[in-house]
Amino acid sequence: MNGYRMTPQQKSRPSAPPRSRSRLTSPVSLILVSLLLAGCGGGAQQASRPVHYVSEQTVAMYAAQPDGDMTIPAVNPAWLSDDKVRREVDYWSDEKPGTIIVDPWARYVYYILGDNRAIRYTAAVGKEGRGFAGTAYIPMKREWPRWTPTANMIKREPEVYEPLRGGMEGGLDNPLGARALYLYRNGRDTLYRIHGTPYPWTIGTADSSGCIRLYNQDSRDLYDRVETGAKVIVLRRDQFGRGTVPPGTPLPTPPADDLSVAAPEATADTEAGIEAGI
Repeated sequence: MNGYRMTPQQKSRPSAPPRSRSRLTSPVSLILVSLLLAGCGGGAQQASRPVHYVSEQTVAMYAAQPDGDMTIPAVNPAWLSDDKVRREVDYWSDEKPGTIIVDPWARYVYYILGDNRAIRYTAAVGKEGRGFAGTAYIPMKREWPRWTPTANMIKREPEVYEPLRGGMEGGLDNPLGARALYLYRNGRDTLYRIHGTPYPWTIGTADSSGCIRLYNQDSRDLYDRVETGAKVIVLRRDQFGRGTVPPGTPLPTPPADDLSVAAPEATADTEAGIEAGI
């Protein structure tokens, strides 16, 4: 069973938009939006951020996507910005193409292309998601994955998780979103996931119960690229920004708000302690 702990914000936030097959029907050169994010302390209020512009290309990239008998909803432009869009970037690495490198401190996921290039995805990851570092592999991946709370989660908050004891079918409201990549180490499940999310407003922030979440559109893009058995490297805090500068160049400094939190190398104890699927 893979774990996931709902935060107070997630319990009070609105559910994902209803299923729709609508697409972007008329192009716009620039869209003026006011970024809305959930307020502090678990309330349902959303606080306004400074007005910003989102390019037509970014909006189109995160438009609704038919996906079998489902439709991945469009990401509200209020939750987008041009700097969070997936893109090909310089990334200096000797890892073979197809490797995934996660920098939870920078909130980025890199898919290695080779020749010092990678696809970069913006992620959401909180403190618990930094409790795993090191090397893993992906023995399986799932479309619209099922999610099941752990026994400890049910014991701790039975009023929340008891109704879900038998699991939650994949769908628009499922915490794992449209796709999930399952990370294993030494033949056992780390309970660590790279996956989509029904909470797109959290992408690029530290608002996450644990694992690495992406926009659903990005989780689908990464899923389609990754082969079963792929290697995954999750960086420690002292490796922040590794690969983003040429070899021999000093690594960038982590943001000040990350300095007090350090992720150890993965061990059996830290793996067993991760109870987060989003």
